[in-house]
Amino acid sequence: MKTVMVTGVGAIMGYGLLKSLRAAAPSIRLVGTDIYDDAVGQAWCDAFEQAPLTAAQEYGQWLSETLAKHKVDLLIPGIEQDIHWLSDNRDLLATFDCKVVLNNPKLIALSRDKWAMDQALLALGDSSRIPSLLSGDFHSLKAALGLPFLLKPRRSYASKGLVWVREERDFAPHAALLGEYLMAQPIIGSASQEFTVAAFADGQGKAGPTIAFQRSLASDGSTAKAWVYQDDSLDATVARLCQAFEPVGPTNLQFRRGNDGSWRLLEINPRISSTSSIRRAFGYNEAAMCLDFYLDNKSLRPPTLRSGFAVRFIEDHIVYDRNHF
Repeated sequence: MKTVMVTGVGAIMGYGLLKSLRAAAPSIRLVGTDIYDDAVGQAWCDAFEQAPLTAAQEYGQWLSETLAKHKVDLLIPGIEQDIHWLSDNRDLLATFDCKVVLNNPKLIALSRDKWAMDQALLALGDSSRIPSLLSGDFHSLKAALGLPFLLKPRRSYASKGLVWVREERDFAPHAALLGEYLMAQPIIGSASQEFTVAAFADGQGKAGPTIAFQRSLASDGSTAKAWVYQDDSLDATVARLCQAFEPVGPTNLQFRRGNDGSWRLLEINPRISSTSSIRRAFGYNEAAMCLDFYLDNKSLRPPTLRSGFAVRFIEDHIVYDRNHF
């Protein structure tokens, strides 16, 4: 029996992974971890361990002991902070007796700073690049980018911290942060023209199996509604970017489509995204692919996908007769 450990199981990506793993391999043993002792994901795993903060000095020792205790065969990080820590500590990972779902270190480094990714796309001359600026006053940025334009945190995710600049008073409170913390970009297309793509790449420049959704966002930046989408030009853009950045394993690419029909890259997340559970419902099970790719060294074939759309809603997990898991 194989054992898989998923971190961050209190978040939608973590507990979505647990459900997908269980659907893929009912007999697999699942270990979940989270910094909170009441993380809901423990309802769907066989064992649960409360974790220290990833930034804590004792995290490495805790991780080593936990993996050994449960004889973990495969570790899947479920939150951004864990991915960054694991990527920064690859020498330690080499001492673990388990596989780790972890992307290309160069791509992970680029994904941590949107300006670094912008400069990489500029160096490639790739048409998916959204022109970005680190300096300028309101009037020069207005001339270069038009109105409204965006101020975007260089280091963030899920559309957190975006500032829409429609007039000078929107820009003024954030002007001093432009450069080190913020970058300026034009607004591409509209909210109805946002797309998310999953690729399970081979690390050699091939995108591998993919699925795309057109989507609308919830207020927290996650996907609220998703429609299965297929477009040859989007597939070609994803293939080109994978060839350039050589991701390995589950990789999420997010796009806006411009009014001229062009595909513009918002970001590459070198990990499974929170939309994974929706993808599974349409035939694309990234968790199952992780088992095949990392544990069984199988070459992945494109799955048979279903068409349709998905809507997310809040549901409840109820425990009777006690006040804890």
